[in-house]
Amino acid sequence: MTDEEIRRLGPAFAAYLRRYRPCFLQDRTADHFDDYSRALLSDLERKSVEPIALARGTAARTLQAFLAVARWDHDAVRDTLQRHVASLLPDLPGDRLGTVGIIDETSCRKSGTQTPGVQRQYLGCVGKVDNGIVTVHVGVARGRFQALLDGELYLPRSWDKDRDRCERAGIPADVRYLAKWRIALDQVVRLHGNGLEFDWLVFDEGYGSKVPFLRGLCLVNQRFVGEVPVSFSVRLQEGGPARRADAVLTAQDAAAGARWRQRRESVADAWWRASEVEVVVGGRRLRLVVAINEATAEVKYFVSNALDVPLSRVLAVAFRRATIEHGFRLAKQESGLMHYEGRQYTGLIRHLVLALVVMGFVSIHADRLRGGKPGGDPGAGVPGVEPEVCGPAAPATRHDGRRARRHDDPLPPTSKRTGPRLTPQAAA
Repeated sequence: MTDEEIRRLGPAFAAYLRRYRPCFLQDRTADHFDDYSRALLSDLERKSVEPIALARGTAARTLQAFLAVARWDHDAVRDTLQRHVASLLPDLPGDRLGTVGIIDETSCRKSGTQTPGVQRQYLGCVGKVDNGIVTVHVGVARGRFQALLDGELYLPRSWDKDRDRCERAGIPADVRYLAKWRIALDQVVRLHGNGLEFDWLVFDEGYGSKVPFLRGLCLVNQRFVGEVPVSFSVRLQEGGPARRADAVLTAQDAAAGARWRQRRESVADAWWRASEVEVVVGGRRLRLVVAINEATAEVKYFVSNALDVPLSRVLAVAFRRATIEHGFRLAKQESGLMHYEGRQYTGLIRHLVLALVVMGFVSIHADRLRGGKPGGDPGAGVPGVEPEVCGPAAPATRHDGRRARRHDDPLPPTSKRTGPRLTPQAAA
């Protein structure tokens, strides 16, 4: 979107943010949410607390408290985003693939040792083992629409074994080490509970190589296409000997197979050739596919539990995974997805959630500006003057007209908190 388009979307952005008001107990906390979200969509070079506070005319410790200790429900914010996108998807133009869920992870390099989850591990952002953190995500793609819908910090075993370290970082006792595929499976279940139904799931070999993950998706009848390593173990029949994927289907088999065109928008289309065979994995019948790029000779292996669809559709789903890489790049550049600062788990998770919320707005309205008109978003055409999306905000005021305190936003005293945990602002 251009700067002019962003300015014109000011009223729509204000209406979009109002959807999340019930997640906040206090008006001033909701005002900080508005300020922080607008700053994430601005042209700040670094979108962490201090630059945002300076740009918005707010004390840095106020926004630090907003992220780390203020009472608001970031899980409810995430769920609101997911339900909103789920309500829009049926009205979006699709294609023969339908709604595709995409599982992947991204990373952030860190130089210190106190950021929650930091350790030496493989970081895709630098393409090697380095010091940093990893987050696991699920995105969605339907036609030209794409969005990131969930994100969770991967907590390594080294952190889980040191609960004193976890306590210092504010990591709750119930947040433990989980394999990345388990985190992804939990996210898919959560998305299903919020109304997201996927026609397909697609993922890379980090998840495709995990047989329990594949078995779990088969049990719930979720169709998938997952990339697997060449060493992935398969059987040609139940009880038969285990064989490597590249021993069952070779690059030569792929080169002799059917030709398929991978359409791409920003670069020239790619041509692949592919062959397939039915195999048994974890007691389930799957199809093993090998594909080779005609220009580069790159070879890829995939497995899928969709045995009754054309090979061309399986390949189209497999290469749909590239959309989430594009989503990560945009989220890092445009909404500060990886601009984490501080040493507290809650602040890190909340920053991640707010980045997803902002990118959700961008995804919805980028699709509208292309010509689509997502339903259920009346703010898109709201007339009148609203604060600019990227402009500085005036100091927050209370409903009684007095200026709100800007120096801090602590948890309100327990004695003053009554009623349900999530109180709509109008009722408050």
